[in-house]
Amino acid sequence: MGTDLHALLRSLRVWAPETTTLSPFDPATAPAEPLPLFTEWLARAVAAGQPEPHTMSLATSDEAGHPDVRTVMLHGADTTGWTFATHLTSRKGRHLTARPYAALGFYWPALGRQVRVRGPVTAAPSQEGQADLHARSTGALAAALTGHQSEPLGSLEELAEASETAWTEAQSRPDAPVPTWTLYRLAPEEVEFFQGDAQRRHVRLAYRRRGEGWTSTLLWP
Repeated sequence: MGTDLHALLRSLRVWAPETTTLSPFDPATAPAEPLPLFTEWLARAVAAGQPEPHTMSLATSDEAGHPDVRTVMLHGADTTGWTFATHLTSRKGRHLTARPYAALGFYWPALGRQVRVRGPVTAAPSQEGQADLHARSTGALAAALTGHQSEPLGSLEELAEASETAWTEAQSRPDAPVPTWTLYRLAPEEVEFFQGDAQRRHVRLAYRRRGEGWTSTLLWP
């Protein structure tokens, strides 16, 4: 007998006390800019034991405006923007070439927190992307060298063969270039912080860029 999807969904809980700590968030104490608050929240997610807190949903759209989303890794964040990387020829790379605007979503259920970011995206200079890649693990370089991201795959055997070749090269040449590997930088125009509340009085604080500075406002849950 198959699984009853609706019954399964209704059996699940959100923010169970044994796995989630809903910390109070007073927006009156929030900094004037979003980056320090993001850094603090990420550090707290790490301290709370949140698995892979540096992963995020990346939403892009194709030439026709059709959206797509996937989970990727945050490579960095500073005053110039939030960075992530992929092949220029991948689906998301093609999307960003056609429509250089994206949204990011972080979810840390251990704390009942979300952060949403959106803004225009630019590709960093090639040397910056290569330096970022070569600072990562051998596995990351091997995956990049395997290439063909988002292209149709004939068989798992074909993947295994290409991956084995890429691993050999990554181990023997840790500085091997991958021309299509690109570091992207999202310059935030909007950043929203969401703190869950057990009584559903969720706190939402939205920052919006205004010229060289930021304004912030509370949003209804």
